[in-house]
Amino acid sequence: MNRFDESDAFEGASLSARAMAARPAPYLDDLNPEQRRAAETLDGPVLMLAGAGTGKTKALTTRIVHLMNTGRAGPGDILAVTFTNKAAREMKERVGRLLGQPAEGMPWLGTFHSICVKLLRRHAELVDLKSNFTILDTDDQLRLLKQLVQASGIDDKRWPARMLAGIIDQWKNRAWTPDNLPASEGSAYDGKGPALYRQYQTRLRELNAVDFGDLLLHVVTIFQKHDDVLRQYQRWFRYILVDEYQDTNVAQYLWLRLLAGGHKNICCVGDDDQSIYGWRGAEVGNILRFEKDFPGAAVIRLEQNYRSTPHILAAASGVIAGNRDRLGKELWTEAKEGEKVRLIGHWDGEEEARWIGEEVESMRRGTRGMRPYSLDEMAILVRASHQMRAFEDRFLTIGLAYRVIGGPRFYERLEIRDAMAYFRLVVSPADDLAFERIVNTPKRGLGDKAQQKIQVTARQNGVPLVEGARILLEDKGITGKGAAELRRFIDGLARWGRMVGDAEFSHIELAEMILDESGYTEMWQLDKTPEAPGRLENLKELVKALEGFENLQGFLEHVSLIMDNEAGEDGEKITLMTLHAAKGLEFPAVFLPGWEDGLFPSQRSMDESGVRGLEEERRLAYVGITRAEEVCTISFAGNRRVYGQWQSQMPSRFIDELPEAHVEVLTPPGLYGGAYGAAAGSGIESRAAEANVYNSPGWRRLQARGGERPMSQPSEARHRVIEAEAISAHTVGERVFHQKFGYGAIIGIEGDKLEIAFDKAGTKKVVARFITGADDMPF
Repeated sequence: MNRFDESDAFEGASLSARAMAARPAPYLDDLNPEQRRAAETLDGPVLMLAGAGTGKTKALTTRIVHLMNTGRAGPGDILAVTFTNKAAREMKERVGRLLGQPAEGMPWLGTFHSICVKLLRRHAELVDLKSNFTILDTDDQLRLLKQLVQASGIDDKRWPARMLAGIIDQWKNRAWTPDNLPASEGSAYDGKGPALYRQYQTRLRELNAVDFGDLLLHVVTIFQKHDDVLRQYQRWFRYILVDEYQDTNVAQYLWLRLLAGGHKNICCVGDDDQSIYGWRGAEVGNILRFEKDFPGAAVIRLEQNYRSTPHILAAASGVIAGNRDRLGKELWTEAKEGEKVRLIGHWDGEEEARWIGEEVESMRRGTRGMRPYSLDEMAILVRASHQMRAFEDRFLTIGLAYRVIGGPRFYERLEIRDAMAYFRLVVSPADDLAFERIVNTPKRGLGDKAQQKIQVTARQNGVPLVEGARILLEDKGITGKGAAELRRFIDGLARWGRMVGDAEFSHIELAEMILDESGYTEMWQLDKTPEAPGRLENLKELVKALEGFENLQGFLEHVSLIMDNEAGEDGEKITLMTLHAAKGLEFPAVFLPGWEDGLFPSQRSMDESGVRGLEEERRLAYVGITRAEEVCTISFAGNRRVYGQWQSQMPSRFIDELPEAHVEVLTPPGLYGGAYGAAAGSGIESRAAEANVYNSPGWRRLQARGGERPMSQPSEARHRVIEAEAISAHTVGERVFHQKFGYGAIIGIEGDKLEIAFDKAGTKKVVARFITGADDMPF
């Protein structure tokens, strides 16, 4: 039996030890039976399977106090690891409160990285380092990698150093050194990744430096190669406690396995249903195979939830039950039933944002039959950051104060500021601040000296920087590649400027052309970092935002005005964040918009990881629902703009996994009729999707322009373009001519946008109206 038994454990022990074990433990009285069992089961491996909102931190910190109170371990005998400094601070504070004194005497309570720094400084010489090694930040790491990439003669535009940094980080997360890197990784980074990895590690040692991945990797290497060192720490760390075990990567897993290999007194706390960080190296398999790794382990399920209502918990349980790979648990609560999970469909994304804005105002006033909610008590959790734009625009328009957690507001993001600078410079060529921001973005070979020459020339002639650059080129003040790229940039600005107000081009087409022809979109397409896809989605969302304005100038004025609106800066605010950033948080009222297949679950996740990716998306849905304490509202749109065209959307497959008894559908039939409705029967999604569409502004707009009822055929439901005029008359393989890019062949068609492999200009996406059939050309 694993549960701690004082009489057995202290038979023959000293009187003082037996007296310590017999001391009262009032801190155990506040625990429920399972939490208490987790705190008292001290010997051997323990998996504390803690569901959302079940008080796992309370159980974990009480266990630490119980170890010390019973004399089982002193502060220096306990290794307690967390993922964040915030979690480590909270754990120390709670332990201190329970002990009645500060917990600063626990030297081995901290994050994986902070503890590994201490270990590595003690044994640095075992991996050819000195104890005063430097820890490189991301900028220094990239600078070093760029030097190695350039020295290898690699085209850093096609193979950026940031991509190599991401690959090396993945290898280190899997505890792969240059010596044990699998042969299957040989093709990475155009086949040069393994050699560059070895060069990088050699250079780090020469500099007496490490990156963050090395902190764990080097310590694992030391433990694997030096048994005496490992045994020393196995003796010291008599008890090991791990928080958020489901988020560990392979290197962290190996580190823990090695340390626990002696006494096996390891307690891991986690929730397999909340493992949502696979994209950054987390291995859900670590927690799923705990009992195989540690035979005879006690698995203690914390299932009593102290956060959410029964309806919310039932909805979350219904969704997560669809996952195959899970240990299984059933959350329950003693709380009152409360509101059912609310489900509503909308015509499009803009109406979804408008409705949520109105609902937030109504809930503040308490006019929905519920208690009034402050803005601080409400949150909107989205699957992807680009979804925030519609809500930010709406909230800024109606003066609703909000905060974005986990990143900047939409119009403050780097890629949006860059794109806006391009638009500003095209509309107003005298905007020197915009010119300075983008003249070398993407890289055009214009270093500091070249840009200083442009500044001097402009000042000497009393003209804006654009004109100064033109004069400098005429005087041949800049030569070589930089001059050619600068001339192309200046000519592009002039050409785009002439198109402003031209009836032949819409401002939306112009914006796409600016981003494409400037090379800015391609810059992010070539970027292989994890952030790049999100930045591209944000750029698409920016172009989509132009649809509500007559011209580029009007849009720029709108953004300037709304960003200057600081109303409610110091008061209450609604929270806007991604589902990933929301893990560990809770709010009385939560909105979960955009539940549509392809958006959530993410098509990219499913394409890249198959069933595994889908299951992680389902865990993300579970996390989103369980953030809500009292009110949870799920919504989706029947139509969204994708690449500038209306496309019909299918409701998320997760919606019909919600148990109907715990869901309130807010809208009557209307949107998804016909064959789809018959096929879907009376499922929740088919009823919610009906969305009162025929009374909606979106439906009236479509009727006014002679549109048709959407989604009349199930086979077309996901991808059919609503506006007939957007469908291209061209075919794949057709030879065509473009005035700028010349001749080429169509290799892909998306509505009215063609992907063309040009004979001399490479592959580009262009609008069909600017293309002429090759056979129609007079030459």
